[in-house]
Amino acid sequence: MTDIRTIEPGKYNKLLAEEIKKSGDFEFPEWARLVKTGSNKRRPTTNDDFWYYRAASILRQIYIQEVVGVEKLRSRYGGRKNRGVKPAHFVKSGGKIIRKILQQAEAVGYVEKVKGKVNGRKLTKLGKDFLEGIK
Repeated sequence: MTDIRTIEPGKYNKLLAEEIKKSGDFEFPEWARLVKTGSNKRRPTTNDDFWYYRAASILRQIYIQEVVGVEKLRSRYGGRKNRGVKPAHFVKSGGKIIRKILQQAEAVGYVEKVKGKVNGRKLTKLGKDFLEGIK
């Protein structure tokens, strides 16, 4: 078995997104086609499989960082906001999409909430086995 950290992220996320889509555990909500992913974006995403790619990326981030909260993920997926004549600034991404994906992963049993020194979500044994089974 190869470690997830050694596999190229783009390739791994694509494989993981295909597995997530095949499993049918993550549902692409209708409202997600109409909303932007953050205030720095000009338009909603046009990728039909965006939900599965974002879910794959979030699960990989949880695997690598062990315990991750919504705010940390919002910072991870944020970007530069073009403010016209004013200088650009970094803004966090929207949190609804991230929260909904984490709730779906929790319902399947891939992640669980953690309270303690660091609050957030971490992978369960089932989640780790699922992620490490992708080749």
